[in-house]
Amino acid sequence: MNTEQVIEITRAAIALGAKLAGPFLIVVLVIGLLIGLFQSLTQLQESTLTFVPKLIGCALVLALAGNWMMSELLTFTRTLWENAGTYIGR
Repeated sequence: MNTEQVIEITRAAIALGAKLAGPFLIVVLVIGLLIGLFQSLTQLQESTLTFVPKLIGCALVLALAGNWMMSELLTFTRTLWENAGTYIGR
């Protein structure tokens, strides 16, 4: 296994991680902005008001995109296993 292969695997893993974390981060960001705006307008500062909607949003993302996320992870893992022989020099 040479340096270029290590860099390529690492790059692919980071890109996959970003692609899988993106939907969660976007949903949590939007919900956080909306709740923050609501709290600013009403001057209601309840800590659970921010946590519960974000948790529900993450559950919805997982329910809607979980199949796609698992498919992406399995494809990446399958590719690593299929190319394992070339990585170890055989």
